[in-house]
Amino acid sequence: MESLNKASLLLLPLLLLSLLSHSHGGGIAVYWGQDVREGTLAETCNTKNYQFVNIAFLSTFGNSQTPQLNLAGHCIPQNNGCNGLSSDITTCQNGGVKVFLSLGGGAGSYSLNSAEEANQLASYLWDNFLGGQSGSRPLGEAVLDGIDFDIESGGSEHWDELARALNGLSSQRKVYLSAAPQCIIPDQHLDSAIQTGLFDYVWVQFYNNPSCSGNANNLISSWNQWITVPATQVFMGLPAAEEAAPSGGFVPSDVLISQVLPQIKQSSKYGGVMLWNRFYDLQKGYSNSIIGSVN
Repeated sequence: MESLNKASLLLLPLLLLSLLSHSHGGGIAVYWGQDVREGTLAETCNTKNYQFVNIAFLSTFGNSQTPQLNLAGHCIPQNNGCNGLSSDITTCQNGGVKVFLSLGGGAGSYSLNSAEEANQLASYLWDNFLGGQSGSRPLGEAVLDGIDFDIESGGSEHWDELARALNGLSSQRKVYLSAAPQCIIPDQHLDSAIQTGLFDYVWVQFYNNPSCSGNANNLISSWNQWITVPATQVFMGLPAAEEAAPSGGFVPSDVLISQVLPQIKQSSKYGGVMLWNRFYDLQKGYSNSIIGSVN
């Protein structure tokens, strides 16, 4: 019996190591900027709940339009009205949070009509939000970590060329790329961009599409398709409250923790969970409920 106990003690660390090797830690990404009631960007980062924050949105660009931010009342971009966000961005980054600018969104006026427009937009983003220089940086002098593609209209062409152009600028300073496709695969707008293999993070919107959202079976089935795309990490994007996804897809936190996360965390591409959005998370505390299980 003593020898068996010794053998068991020897095997225990190996068992724990095996379990850990098949489970991958992750973080939470969140969208901020579309409801003034959600608090400041610095307050969002200071919760310590988020590893990534997407500033939403640059909702007007392309088709010869002047690019415009829409931050829903947080600040007015004209006449340097959003420059004060620079210190908030720095606060986030000093706390280990990566801050991205999200392009597009569900409502806006955006498209790319040519490779030339894609390259022009990449240059604009570099000079005004990333590592370049401009006299009119809308968010001040802080340098964002990357660009998020939340493209829900505006056609399917030239987003791959935008991704390549932004990636080319990484030789000067790393530009992280993320994408937020719908869960129906392939995504109507972003498939060609994702297939470039240049995206560091793909946070799939597992909501508003009943065939690939709403319950554990749908989520896991769709997840297993998405982890085949050429991306470094894949995130499960979810609404932080029922009200956040009018077309459905809310998953109670206990279901996510008990039925979904144990399955998806087995993938080497598991990156964590993305939440839409900070306002609903602030109201309902979804990230507080899941953060211990996402990691």
